[in-house]
Formats: sequence, structure tokens, C-alpha cells
Amino acid sequence: MTLQQLLGINLPLLQAPMAGVQGSALAVAVCEAGGLGALPCAMLSPDAIRAEVAAIRAGTGRPFNLNFFCHQPPTPDDAREAAWRASLAPYYRELGLDPAAIPAAPGRAPFSAALAELVEALRPPVVSFHFGLPAPELLARVKASGARVLSSATTVDEALWLEARGVDAVIAQGLEAGGHRGMFLTGDVTTQLGTLALVPQIVAAVKLPVIAAGGIADAHGVAAARALGAAGVQVGSAYLLCPEASTSAVHRTALVSDAARHTALTHLFTGRPARAIVNRLMRELGPLGGQPPAFPLATTAIAPLRAAAEAASSGDFSPLWCGQNASGCRAIPAGEITRALAAGLAG
Repeated sequence: MTLQQLLGINLPLLQAPMAGVQGSALAVAVCEAGGLGALPCAMLSPDAIRAEVAAIRAGTGRPFNLNFFCHQPPTPDDAREAAWRASLAPYYRELGLDPAAIPAAPGRAPFSAALAELVEALRPPVVSFHFGLPAPELLARVKASGARVLSSATTVDEALWLEARGVDAVIAQGLEAGGHRGMFLTGDVTTQLGTLALVPQIVAAVKLPVIAAGGIADAHGVAAARALGAAGVQVGSAYLLCPEASTSAVHRTALVSDAARHTALTHLFTGRPARAIVNRLMRELGPLGGQPPAFPLATTAIAPLRAAAEAASSGDFSPLWCGQNASGCRAIPAGEITRALAAGLAG
């Protein structure tokens, strides 16, 4: 069975779910162009998910993907939180902010029984997970709803783990990919491989379709991934400038600047390694420096700095998520991006 047959799509092209920079509009545009559009759900309330799914179904009759996180909720550590806030205090003073008045930041909720119930009610054609998989009983409910299940692997061991638990396809997330690493069996970033090294190893190790992700920004990248045995590709950064994306003005400015050529893995913004364009906070604290609270608690103290800086058109404290190859990132409709990528499928 081809990936297209498995997922009910015309093109083996998946739009990466990108929380904070997109909603239903981007998913619809990719679906209508023949790919698999995705809605990131980890930062949305159940009511918001319902509304976005309604918008997707109003805009397209084609299959779509709902994406959820599967992290373990952390235990708050008061000492670590205090140390983190102390390290950020100079920036608070510089921007005239009161460290004692930090409001709660939007969290990222892991998949739960309530979300499984929502999936059962909404019956999305595809459900994907990041950071592993939910508990077996929750995964069984998702599969029983009729959804095809995808999840990200950043190592061969993770791919084998996912295969043993019944996923329908594996997303091989190379080190080049923007946003959060999907790593879940280890926190050691030295285990992370580039896409060209990772994809053929996972293809050789599992019997499932493998979807290549990371650094793929044009038709040549699609062709290269397919040559390595990938059944399809997942693309994120190339869509960030599309009119259907909700990427902020500060983020868009960074993406078209020379700064986009320098990205790094950082845990400063959320507490978990993710690839972003290097900015002031990353330079001064070190991308993997400091001791931010565990994911996703680090976002709370960063949020006021981000808001104040962005109000002044600065991305100094913003998570400017981006992969290592922003060359395909263009301010054109997402359908055009999808069709341009599809040129790499020929032959």
C-alpha cells in the first residue's frame, strides 16, 4: 500500500503541524492542493479544536491530520523556577517589566482521555503524535475511531518502538527540522541524526512507510528523500511565509533575513530542544545554556519578555522556529508551495 492509499491523499506530501504559526487555513490550503494538511492541537482548548476542525471540513472534503503532544507533565521545581527567573531578571529590568507580575503562559497539553473522547467525536482521518505515543488504552481508542496514526522518530530505536506499538507510518525527523525535536527515548541531543543519515537507516529497520522530515524545502529535497527510500515527505518551514500561515511579523522578518541561515537547537523558550533562528537570548545565554524549567514550564517567564520585545518589533526573546533550510520559504500561497514540492515526485 502506498502512503497515498494509506492516508487517502493524492500526493505523498505532508504539511508539518506548527503550533503558534498556523491554524485551519494552512491545513485547508495544503489539503486542497493534494497533500495532507495538519492542525497542531497541543496549544488549543477542546472547543478551539472543534472550531478549527469545523473550519477545515468547511474548506475541504479531503483528509487532514490532527497533531498532539505526548510529553509527561512535569513536576514544578520551585528552586529551578527561581533560578531561571533570576537569570532573566536583567532582561526584565531592561524592558521595564516586573518579574513579580509574571502571568501564566499558555501551556502545551499532552494527549489525554478527554482528547481521546474528542477524537472519537470528531473522527479525523489522521492523527499524529510528537514525543512518542499516548498510553496504550488511549492509543487504542484513537485507532478504534478509524484514524490512521503517525508519530515522529529521531532515531532507529524510536522508530522500532513506534512500529512495535502499531503506528501506521513513521515520520523520520532529521536534525535539520525546525521546531521541537520529537525525541522521546532519550534527552541526549548527540543521538540526533541528519535526515540523509536517518531516513535510510529507519527505512531498513522497519516495515512501515517512512516519511522524511527536516531540511526539505524544494522539489530537489523531495526527490532526494524519495531516493533514500522515503514513502513521502513532511515539510514545515517552507510554509511559514504563506499568507495562510499566522506567522508573526517579527518572525516573518527574521525568515527573509540573513539571520535565517543560522539556526540552533535551544531549550530556552520551552524547556525542550527545538530548532530556531539564533537571536539575542540564544546568543547571550547559549542555545542550550542555563537551566530552564522542564517542558513546557519555561514558557511562563519568557512570555512577558517576548510580548514586550515584539511590541517594539524585536524578536530578541521570541522562539523563531525554523529549519536549517529556509531557502524554500516564500510568501506565496500554500497551494503553490505544495505543487512546487510535488515536482520532486516525478520519475
